[in-house]
Amino acid sequence: MASKTVSVAVIGAGMAGRTHANAWRQVGTVFGTDGVPNVRLAAICDAYLPFAEAAAKSYGYERATADWHDIVAADDIDIVSIVVANRLHREIAEALVKAGKHVLCEKPLTDNLEDAKAMAEIEAGADVVTGIGFGYRRHPSIAEIAKLADGGALGQVMQFEGRYWCDYGADPNVPIAWRYKGPMGSGALGDVGSHITDVAEFICGPIKAVNGGTFATVIDKRPPAVEGISGGRGATTGAEATETVENDDIAKFNIIFESGAIGSIGVSRVAFGLPNSLQFDVFGTRGRASFDLARSGEITLDDTHSPAGLRGPKQVLSGPDFPYYKGGSSMDFSGVGNTQIEQFTYQCRAFLDSVSGLDEGLPPVPSWAHGYRAMRIADAVARSVAAGGATVEID
Repeated sequence: MASKTVSVAVIGAGMAGRTHANAWRQVGTVFGTDGVPNVRLAAICDAYLPFAEAAAKSYGYERATADWHDIVAADDIDIVSIVVANRLHREIAEALVKAGKHVLCEKPLTDNLEDAKAMAEIEAGADVVTGIGFGYRRHPSIAEIAKLADGGALGQVMQFEGRYWCDYGADPNVPIAWRYKGPMGSGALGDVGSHITDVAEFICGPIKAVNGGTFATVIDKRPPAVEGISGGRGATTGAEATETVENDDIAKFNIIFESGAIGSIGVSRVAFGLPNSLQFDVFGTRGRASFDLARSGEITLDDTHSPAGLRGPKQVLSGPDFPYYKGGSSMDFSGVGNTQIEQFTYQCRAFLDSVSGLDEGLPPVPSWAHGYRAMRIADAVARSVAAGGATVEID
């Protein structure tokens, strides 16, 4: 019997969009294969058509377009990844859902609470599968630490210390882009801060409140936007800095979990020399666990199971006992390691399973309602900043 075929499109052909394009290309190669539908790589869209055309050629998609309305109107597309500027998410998502398409939307859900709430409400009444891309939940090493924390191996979790430091905005000659526009809290906090905050909740449970919120915008002017430079990263120009940066380069805040655990998070897009540095430490009554994305194929553990006199941090290589590892690679044995690229593939595979009604034990992709909650946490941080660091409950 011929396998069912589903068709996929990606809206957005920048760095993350290309990664979604690659992930959809790989979904049939990981985990089980029985009953998995064939994936037809239908289209890639980007407002800058040369990006769409290059990505379509690189990843084997049939066609390219510069107008996302073409994706909405196409009757041969079943699943769509939205990977564009946050302010565009609601309009595109709403149109896709109305057209009967399943939608995987990158985080953060939008750039404002009103649109995020509307998307959650759209999802609640939809007859299609929807989800938001908090992909670090699919990283084997991070998922293993979450498993250790949930299973009691660390004892009662007391503290989480997380940071996500990047340098994509450290050079003041990087031109303005959508990342630098929008209200305070939609900058570094909305971009990389949404990831590390979600990791904190994934491991330690729901956040009850935040306090000590602080924002800083250290580069307040940038050169004008340049066609063909994606998302305000990397390339620089010699143009005069005349465009105003509207949101945060750096954000810091404390967190209080419903469990009683506490912690802190710091994020930056101007951390010189650190292109993509996500790190965290989890402390419990009987152990601690640490992760550094620069050493993606391992975690660091220290716990009371070590013999007396032999306590201390130890390197544990990721391997088949970690979530997502076995069957998630053509070389799924310890020492091979994994990267962010694989976690996008695992995320898309979980979404495909939901669309197809398969049950392979993969947790579903978080909902738009989850994305709305994540934005309420960011909003609480912004309100803490506005109130001089006061404690703000997550409403």
